[in-house]
Amino acid sequence: MQPRISVITLGVSDLEKSIRFYRDGLGLFTEGIIGKEFEYGSVAFFDLQNGLKLALWPRKSIANDTGITIENFSATEFTIWHNVMSKNEVDEVMNLAKKAGANIIKPAQDTFYGGYAGYFQDPDGHLWEIVYNPDWLPKD
Repeated sequence: MQPRISVITLGVSDLEKSIRFYRDGLGLFTEGIIGKEFEYGSVAFFDLQNGLKLALWPRKSIANDTGITIENFSATEFTIWHNVMSKNEVDEVMNLAKKAGANIIKPAQDTFYGGYAGYFQDPDGHLWEIVYNPDWLPKD
């Protein structure tokens, strides 16, 4: 398998609320909801980097598409690591997320590996780690 991940889809309970969080709160770009003409088709895509997209799709639509029933969710199943250029930028993103309505799980602090990181959850409980790792600086 070639590593060609192009979309990361998060299952959401309230698509409109999640769009407001990511678009209005965090400032990610989206053209809004598409696929409304299909019963289980409403989805929103956000541009990330290098062609990677974040999709928000209602959990009921994912359940319908896969045939898997909606079950209890655990935030520890999956984390999204957002790497930034400095400790200050970690604090800025954490503050932005808090203002947008995120639940701050672990305030930003120094890490055991020499970095700086904190965790927040989006409105559906998806766990984001905002990280400054001096050995893994992002390429802008």
